[in-house]
Formats: sequence, structure tokens, C-alpha cells
Amino acid sequence: MLPRTFIAGIVIVGTVLASGAFAQLTSFPKPSYFRETFSRSTAKVELQDPVHLKDFVVGDRLELSLKNYLALVMANNTDIQIQMLSLDIPKDAIMRAFSTWDPLARASFSANRTVLPSTSTLDGLTATTSTLSSLSQPAQFSYGQTLPTGANYSVTYSAGKNSTASRNALYNPSLSSNLAFSASQPLLKNRGSYVNRLGVMIARSRLRMSEYTLRFQLLTMVNAAENAYWDVIAARENLKVAEGAREVSAAFLKLSEKQLELGALSPLDIYNPQQQLANADLVVSQARFALAQTENALRKQIAVDLDPAIRKLPIVLTESVDIMTESTAVDTEQAVTRAMANRPDLKSAVQNLDVDELAIASARNGLLPNLSLSVNYSAQGVGGNFLPTNSPGGLPDAISQMFSFGYPGYGFGINLILPIKSHAAAADMADALVNRKRDTLTVRTTQQSIRLDILNAVVNLQGSVEQLKLAKLARDFAQKNLDAENKKYELGTEINQNVILAQNALVQAESNVVVNQIGLRRNLLTVLTKTGELLDERGIVIQ
Repeated sequence: MLPRTFIAGIVIVGTVLASGAFAQLTSFPKPSYFRETFSRSTAKVELQDPVHLKDFVVGDRLELSLKNYLALVMANNTDIQIQMLSLDIPKDAIMRAFSTWDPLARASFSANRTVLPSTSTLDGLTATTSTLSSLSQPAQFSYGQTLPTGANYSVTYSAGKNSTASRNALYNPSLSSNLAFSASQPLLKNRGSYVNRLGVMIARSRLRMSEYTLRFQLLTMVNAAENAYWDVIAARENLKVAEGAREVSAAFLKLSEKQLELGALSPLDIYNPQQQLANADLVVSQARFALAQTENALRKQIAVDLDPAIRKLPIVLTESVDIMTESTAVDTEQAVTRAMANRPDLKSAVQNLDVDELAIASARNGLLPNLSLSVNYSAQGVGGNFLPTNSPGGLPDAISQMFSFGYPGYGFGINLILPIKSHAAAADMADALVNRKRDTLTVRTTQQSIRLDILNAVVNLQGSVEQLKLAKLARDFAQKNLDAENKKYELGTEINQNVILAQNALVQAESNVVVNQIGLRRNLLTVLTKTGELLDERGIVIQ
């Protein structure tokens, strides 16, 4: 027995598992950051086997109601699992949109030795030295980030060690320390949280569009899966009709042979019932193989073809082909209203208008001059061996001076980039407006198409109801006609050819009833699909 949530048709996602690969979900310096960043990833993909199939094995057969069949479709159908993966890339796009505000840390260190010939007494070399040697070892550490308002800042700490052979240096080796802070805030272009979050909002809006598209695809796939279910039932009912016709033909042949033995029938008249039975055998054979084909298609829908232990079991579908015609009454205008509220393709088209509005806002931002305010502040410190007094010192002295803020540097500035004429920005705005107009028209044509779909679906449904009633009436008359022909034949007032014609008419009438019963089921399914209610009606929930 399936769990209640599974019976309700909840979609099971995650059936495709990639092993050996990590997404970077944590930040530095957590231990998992290094594991996720430097782990060796592979392209190996593991696929789960079909699930819950054994829950419906009854004896030596696979027994499925429509509800349980659709639950298996949602759990195991490979095409549906492929469609479920279509949401992953739009979700990744949202993550990518946040990269604008990712903080960034930098670090650098270098060591440079320089040896030059002395060219001046000002180099401060001793009498025995003719070369000027120096060593420079700078290091720098910085941290920067852009804020949601568009402002960006950076904090930089730099330190360096310099030593030289010159006696003119006051500190040798000298140690420097510098702490600098800078920030810039856009005042026109790229100013404010709204403009800077446009990328995220567009990505989220496109994710909603992808969700609507996925739902629309699932509507189509569930419709195809349920039609495969009714294909099997139609083939099963056609086989029953063919077998029933064969039984009638066999009984008629037996009666004819008995009459032949009694001399009441000419030997030349026995060929008609024999041919009728042979034709009936042919129809039964064709119906049996047609049923096998539809069952194979049904097995693929629930992935039972992937399970060697179950795929050869016969399939028994418990759904009845009969349906109460009174329950199929549909009000056209109400159906149109429900479709306008539920159809995911219309929701996707409307959602695209939101993307257009955001694109227009982005294009308008691109037309603005780039005016920004920048500020900076720095503090310095110097330490090392102070040669005039031979006072030893080091980096702590430099850091102490730096944090005493006795040697500051500061400033501010205003930067303006004024586009005299921006063809690219003007073209972007024009494209955004054109897309908005086009997508507005797309919404309207989608609404018109939905109304037409509903009108056609309801007309077809109403036609199926009426045709089924007439087909049943025709079958009743065909049965009465065959009974009458049989009685007349038994009384010797009718030839066997008329009986055979009556038999064929009954077979055709019974076949017409089956066709119209299945047609009514299919047209009702079409109405649910066109109104966008099929998933909810079948208890299917998308997670």
C-alpha cells in the first residue's frame, strides 16, 4: 500500500543523483568550504530504480486503478523527471544574480632584491663599497564588497620591509604599515536597492515563468499518460467485442452445421457462416495484438519496462469504461473563467510582462549619467632600526603609529560620466518597450486561444454525450434485429446471409458504443486539460 502522500500523487523529485560533486554552499573559512571548493568532482550519475511497482502486484498480475497508475507515472516516468530538472537552471540563475554583492578578499606578497652601481656620493655608501643593494618586501591584504544600495567599499592593509646598503637611510631596515579605507556611492545611475536588485528580481520572475511552463508541460504529459490508460481499456473492450462476435459466429456455424446434417441447409450455404467465423478469428487476433501494443506503451509510462521482475506480468486496469453522462455537464463560460484563472501558459505570459517592466527599469537606468561620490581615508606608520640613535624598533612601532592616526591622509571626489549620445542605451530602451508591447499582445492572443480551446473542448464533450446515447440506441436495435433474424432463420423463413449481415451490424454497433465511451472519457480529459484543472483533479501536487 502506498503512503497517503504518494496516493495523492505528490511528485517525487531527486531521482537523478549526481555523485562526487559538491556545490559551494558555505563561505570561507568554514572547513566545508575547502572540501566543497577543492573536492574532486566526477560526472558520474546514479539513477534510481522504479519505485512502488510491487505494491500493485496482485497474485501474478499488475492491477492498477487510474489514480494509482497516475501516481506511478509521476514517480517513475523518465520524461517527467527530465522536466522536473528544468527548474534547476533558473534557480541557479537566482544564485548567480546575487554574485554582484559577493565580498572579495585579496592578499599579495613579493620580495624584490636590487643591486645597482653607485653613481653619486649621495648614495651613502662606504669607501669600500661601490654597489647599492636594497631589498623590498611588500605585502597587502584587502577586503571589498558592493552593497545593495550600489555603494562599494574596500579596506586595505599594506605593510612592507625595506633594507638598503645606504648609510643615508634613517631606518634600516624600515618597516611600514598602512591602513586605507575607500568608498564610492552612485548618485544617479545604479543608485538605490531597487535598481541594483533588478537582476535578482528578473531571475526570480523567470523562475516563476519556468514553474508555470513546467506545470503546462506536466498537464500535457499527464494528459498523454491518461490517454495511454484509456488506449489500453479501449483495446481491451474492442477485444471483448471481437470475442463476443466470434462466439456469435461460432454458435451460428454450429446451428448451420446441424441444419446441414438434417438436410435443411444446402451444402453450398455452409461457406458463409464458415467465412464469418474465419473473419471473426482474424478480428480477434488483430484486437489481441493491438491490446499488447497499447500495454507496452502503458508499461513505458510507469517505467515498469525497467523492472525485469514485473514487466512481463499481465496488466489489469480496474477503471470502468462506463460513465454517467449527467456528470459531464459543463457550463462553457464558467469553464472559460476557470481556464483564465488556472492555465499555466497564460500565467507564464502574464509573468513575462513583469520581466518586461523590470527590463524597462534597467534600460532607463542605463540612460542616466554616471555621477558618484567617493571618499578615502588612510593612516600610516613607520618602524625599524633608527640609525641616528641606534634605537632598535620593529613592526609594532609602525602599527602603533598607524593606529594613533598621527599621519592621516584623506580626501573626497565627485566623478561624472555624461553620455552625450548613447546609442546602445537608447536601443536597449527601445527593445524593452517593443518586448513589452509584443508580450502584451501575446497575453491577449493566449486568452483568445484559451477561449477557443474551451469552446471546442466543450462542443466535443457535448457531442460525445449525444453520440454515446445514439450509439447505445443503435446497438439495442442491432441486437433486436439479430434476434429477429435468428428466429426467422430457425423457422426457415430467412437465409443465412441476412443473419450474417445482422451479426456484422451488431458487432459494428457494439464497437461504436466502445469508441464513443472512450471518446467521452477522452473529451472530458481534454476539458480538464484545457481548463488547467487536470493536475488538481487528479490529486497531483508539484513540489
